[in-house]
Amino acid sequence: MALITVIGAAGRQGLAQVRQALAAGYSVRAISRRPDPFAGADIEGAERVEIRSMDLYDPSTYRAALEGSDYIFYTHPLQARADRATLVGQVGRAAAELGVKRVVWNTSSWIPDKPGDPFTYAGNTAGINALWRSGAPGTVFGSVLFMDNLLTNWARPFIVNEGRYVYPHNPELEANWISLDDVARFMLAAIVRPDLEGAWVNIGGPERLRGPQVAAALSKALGRPIRYDPCTPDAFGRYLVEAAGDEMPAERKDEFARAIAAFYDYNNRAETRPFAVNMDYVYERFPELAGTLETLETWARRQNWADRNFRPPFG
Repeated sequence: MALITVIGAAGRQGLAQVRQALAAGYSVRAISRRPDPFAGADIEGAERVEIRSMDLYDPSTYRAALEGSDYIFYTHPLQARADRATLVGQVGRAAAELGVKRVVWNTSSWIPDKPGDPFTYAGNTAGINALWRSGAPGTVFGSVLFMDNLLTNWARPFIVNEGRYVYPHNPELEANWISLDDVARFMLAAIVRPDLEGAWVNIGGPERLRGPQVAAALSKALGRPIRYDPCTPDAFGRYLVEAAGDEMPAERKDEFARAIAAFYDYNNRAETRPFAVNMDYVYERFPELAGTLETLETWARRQNWADRNFRPPFG
């Protein structure tokens, strides 16, 4: 069976990619500098995964880590020390040299139709261009907002302990929340589709939800009232920094909190509506996934909401 190499396998998104690739019968290699990238996570078949180390900021380490890969799944780190175009371009060049059949990049955010939008969005445009220029066959997904964010240290304690869904979305903002497992399923679908080489697609979940609707879905899944309690973008930036703890250098925390606040302030008012996805177009491109994507309530029902459960702050 073909080998999928997952860069960033220890993060939330990488874990889902590993899990889904194993379930689909692929051989999997996890790229992580952690000796056990799956510590605390429930990955069926983890014993079959090969683990190799690679320094994303040192291209001289790429060949030994990536050689033999049929496909590479790449997710840009949230706290990356280099911009998107630099890193995905480097991964693409290494993949081209090694004869990799496809690099699938999950941008973790919306891809604009035209350049000029701020924050990660402009970086996504630059990164796509860098990947195309690298010579590697590529497919790019703009996954706009993750259901799994609700399991993190900066969202879940409010839900579990206080019965509040706290997020910086204004009550009228609409978003197509998608599960990380479904993002991984899109990535897997791409590698068997020659027509998706050189394509980029924004993806989301099957429902376009406002904040009160998210709270209602959580209430049904958890069997108790969860109310929507929107916070300010500034407060949300501080929640993320506090959740990061020692994983984030102290000197970066103020800058990071300001960047998160500015990002959500923009998303709340942007006419481009970065969290809303044209799912009719997505299903037209991926008819094999139509009717199979998880709703927020379905996703929430299969989660373990016990306070002791594994919940990484980022990744």
